[in-house]
Amino acid sequence: MTEDGEEMHALVERLYPLCRSITGDGVRATLDIVGEYIPLQVHEVPTGTQVLDWTVPQEWNIRDAYIADTTGRRVVDFAKSSLHVLGYSVPVSATMPLAELREHLHTLPDHPSWVPYRTSYYKPEWGFCLAQETLDALPDGEYEVRIDSTLADGHLTYAEHVVPGQVPDEVIVSCHVCHPSLANDNLAGIAVATFLARALARETPYYTYRFIYAPGTIGAITWLARNAERIDRVKHGLVLACAGDRGQLTYKRSRRGDAEIDRVLRHVLATSERPHHVAEFTPYGYDERQFCSPGFDLGVGSLSRTPYARYPEYHTSADNPDFVSPEAMADTLAVCREAFTVLDRNRRYLNLSPYGEPQLGRRGLYDSLGGRSDAKQAEMAMLWVLNLSDGEHSLLDVAERSGLPFDTVAATAGALHGAGLIKA
Repeated sequence: MTEDGEEMHALVERLYPLCRSITGDGVRATLDIVGEYIPLQVHEVPTGTQVLDWTVPQEWNIRDAYIADTTGRRVVDFAKSSLHVLGYSVPVSATMPLAELREHLHTLPDHPSWVPYRTSYYKPEWGFCLAQETLDALPDGEYEVRIDSTLADGHLTYAEHVVPGQVPDEVIVSCHVCHPSLANDNLAGIAVATFLARALARETPYYTYRFIYAPGTIGAITWLARNAERIDRVKHGLVLACAGDRGQLTYKRSRRGDAEIDRVLRHVLATSERPHHVAEFTPYGYDERQFCSPGFDLGVGSLSRTPYARYPEYHTSADNPDFVSPEAMADTLAVCREAFTVLDRNRRYLNLSPYGEPQLGRRGLYDSLGGRSDAKQAEMAMLWVLNLSDGEHSLLDVAERSGLPFDTVAATAGALHGAGLIKA
């Protein structure tokens, strides 16, 4: 797992310099790199396509941008950080005094050495983001301003990776790919999702797992619009964001509040004794709010470490690769794997001998416990599974009600099923 953490951090560092937005070549370059780790099916949706109540916007690409003083020295340079340009800036080439230029500059006075992240997706605008200390050092005078960008008909790009399961019912894992040089939000989420997909591919999961790499909001809405007819296959889901900082884990429930994914994550986090917080659903945040919109109301929660906007580095240049750690990403990955293991094994069974307790000894079930360090736990698990196998209670119900480990309950259910005492 430590090795995975180091590899995930290396992926974050590799993706960090790219200028991503809700459309454009930065997204494509990001997906090309992810595609070196897992096979991706890339989708291109044309500008003007109606997607639910939205329309796919024009595609934005940028080649260069800077502010230069009268000597030609670049005092703000897009080549040094993709955060320096207001996302979706329209092209500009002009010379203007500092007083006029200030109207297009964004800073963080409370953190004078940091550069903010700002966008203007749906309103034609241009601007630059810079450190307050850089702005304070600029003398009055004329400045050359250039943004070499294009905003034209093109495509919105997203990608999917599918890990086939034993059944066609799906678990979706979603992460947004639209933010530029921000490590925690959301390169860490992209890295965790990618390594989670690789781990699941080495197994034979029960559910089919569909990984969605899409721009925030408009990307998820586009995916939902294009998959509305098959949405009933989606049984569970998880949005991954802010997955690499050193804060404690946070799980945000689905709109339903008691969806199976909600119960699984709550159980895994509680029994692991990791510091964590379980938050109630709100219709604000990442793309869980699209998957949980009332018309779809999918059982999709969100897993992060420190939630969005709850750490000072959020949406600033301080959210760099040093802000995320291999250990934190490895821990987030481990929780995802533990949760999906529970989800995959969580079944409802029916006791085929429900009148009185069946005789376990003559079926060799007690003998199978001999020498086990948890023999007493396993014996109690057999009794609990038999008692609650009424077609209504799941194995997670059994584990929570009995206080027994889920692994013990699931293993016991397997033994009882093999002995013909219960059926799924």
